[in-house]
Amino acid sequence: MREQTATADSGEAFRHGKARRSLPPAVVKELTRQDDARAWRGVAELVLSIAGFMAIALLFWHPLVIFACMILIATRQQACFVIAHDAAHYRLFSSRTLNDLAGRFFGMIVGISMPAYRVVHRLHHNHLYEPQDPDIPIHAGYPRGRDYLFRKLTRDLLGLTAFKTYRYFFGNPAINTNQGTGGGSRPLDDTSPRLRAAARADRWWVLGFHVAAPVLALAGGFFTEYLLLWALPLVTFLQPLLRLRAICEHGAVPDTDSPLRAARTNIGHPVLMWLFFPCNVNFHVEHHMYPAIPFYNLPAAHRAMRAHGLVAEAEVREVGDTLRRVMADPVRKSAQA
Repeated sequence: MREQTATADSGEAFRHGKARRSLPPAVVKELTRQDDARAWRGVAELVLSIAGFMAIALLFWHPLVIFACMILIATRQQACFVIAHDAAHYRLFSSRTLNDLAGRFFGMIVGISMPAYRVVHRLHHNHLYEPQDPDIPIHAGYPRGRDYLFRKLTRDLLGLTAFKTYRYFFGNPAINTNQGTGGGSRPLDDTSPRLRAAARADRWWVLGFHVAAPVLALAGGFFTEYLLLWALPLVTFLQPLLRLRAICEHGAVPDTDSPLRAARTNIGHPVLMWLFFPCNVNFHVEHHMYPAIPFYNLPAAHRAMRAHGLVAEAEVREVGDTLRRVMADPVRKSAQA
């Protein structure tokens, strides 16, 4: 696979986390083995759940039912992001063509360019918590207090930050010009020409889809349904889900220099995991340690790391504990002195 064979300086590779101890190579080889049938089951479950929530809303068409389905659909829209994320790592399907087609499709319907995200996300993995990490503006600096986080999430819920979200997923994240890649250069400048061309071309497909979709909905007489059950959740309910999950994964971590402690694995009730951390994305330490492991093997990776004593060294917490940490009052410098 491209992810496994690309060289570190090719502008395409996702580097593995380097910890003091790691899983045996034979275990990693088995965990990274792709199973297209399991990938198809994950994709089918996602499609059927979206269709099911839409069918419930259309069948009853009551304000309370519509509101509840909008929230549930937003959780599945986040699952589309996660499926596109696996495709960005080349780990959704074993066929490169099918992998990229599926990744582009699930990215496109929620307004993101998977090839552009692939470029951005590679920098996040390869430079976690370094100045080149494009995700630092999202998750760094926590804890910042409950009020700060609530203000951010409220702005997300009102749709005031959706533009920044989609700018990020189009390959233009907010980067500190004093600390960004190459002193302010953009992620597309730090990738291979092949990936750069794919990212730039794919963005037009995404824009075209989201121009055509409302026009076709209006022409077909279901514009209100499209607006309430798809477009509005994308810019409102989905936005705080994306932010809070990113903060739970990397906010208020104990050691930004350790691959086992600069990311966090969140544990909780299966229903909560399905809603808030779709497709096993809660196993985030495992993902950063071994980015070539497909989403359906991440629980097995967690069990393997536990069996080999790695979980004891890793940042693994119950979701409630994570939330208390990221919402805690900020530590003042005077108190640290």
